Formats: sequence, structure tokens, C-alpha cells
Amino acid sequence: MTTHLSRRLTALAALAALTVGLAALTGCSGEDDGQTAATAPAASSTPSASADETDPTDAPDDGTDADATSAPTSAAPWAGARQFVQIEDAWTSDGRTYLSVRPAEKEAHVTDFSEAWVVVPGEGPYTEVPLAEDAQVLLSAPIGDESQPSSYSPAELVSRLTAQSSSVRPLVGYDLSFDGEGRVTRLESLYTA
Repeated sequence: MTTHLSRRLTALAALAALTVGLAALTGCSGEDDGQTAATAPAASSTPSASADETDPTDAPDDGTDADATSAPTSAAPWAGARQFVQIEDAWTSDGRTYLSVRPAEKEAHVTDFSEAWVVVPGEGPYTEVPLAEDAQVLLSAPIGDESQPSSYSPAELVSRLTAQSSSVRPLVGYDLSFDGEGRVTRLESLYTA
């Protein structure tokens, strides 16, 4: 029985040594020897954004890279993702609501008296996206009536957005959630005073 136990321990020790050796060879040992750092960025540069910020087009949402903000080639550019955007226009065609959007950024603006969001406009072309039939539309001022988001219909979104002047529209930002087919399932405007 002692021989059997000894063989098991020897086999486990060999397996552990093999595992550590493989980890070291693949660069997963947690130690940076200088060579793995030179090759790692090419293999791991894509998954740097959180799920909320992920843009399937791999375009940055800060609008600083003109090439990366060109119109997405996919028919459903943000399918299954969330994206903060500006909306240039909204309309209804054949019973479906469409939005013309482009990525933007939001920054918290805190004063002694209030806290609000400031929209940092993106650059580049706008992309047309459809609203899902059962999309949830939550609007706050200046598009909605109150500072707190309230529920509105897609038709009310279109009429309220198009009633805004073209100088006000870029100052309003929206959090959009998309389904797997690239339709907007949830839209919420940020409160701006």
C-alpha cells in the first residue's frame, strides 16, 4: 500500500511540474520576462472595454480617430450591445421608428448646486438604427418634461426630438440597448439642464 501511495504522489508531482512548465511556456505564469510583453498586445488588445462600452465595430467612442468613426459596414453595428450616442434625427417609415445616431461620450458635471451630465459629441457620420416594436423609451429634460426619466411612446420621441432645434440636439445624449439583430430595445435620454 505504501508503494501504491508513493507512485500516486510521484505522478501528482510530475503532473504539477508539467502544468507549471506549460504555463511558463505559454506566458501565463504571471511573470513578465520582457519577451511576452512585446507580443502580448497584438493578441489581447481587443477585450479592453467593458460590456457596457463594447462597440462591435471596434471603433473608439471618443471620436478622436477619424478612420475608426467611419460608417459601420455591418447591417447591425451594435447588435447585443449598449452604446451611448447622440441622435441627429428620428422618423417613422412603414410603421417602424428609425434613429440616426453616432457614438458620443458623457462626463459628470458637478457644481455646488447640482449634478448633471455633459455630452461630449462624437465625430464622423451617423448610422441609421431601427427601434424594436416593444422598445422602452425613457425621456428626461429637455426632451422629456421632467428631470427624472419618464416613459414615452416612440411617436412622442419622434415629435419631441424633431421639435428641438438643430443646435440643441447635439447637447443631448442617449443610452441605447440593442438586441441581437441591432434593434434598439431601450432608449434613455440623459438629463441636461
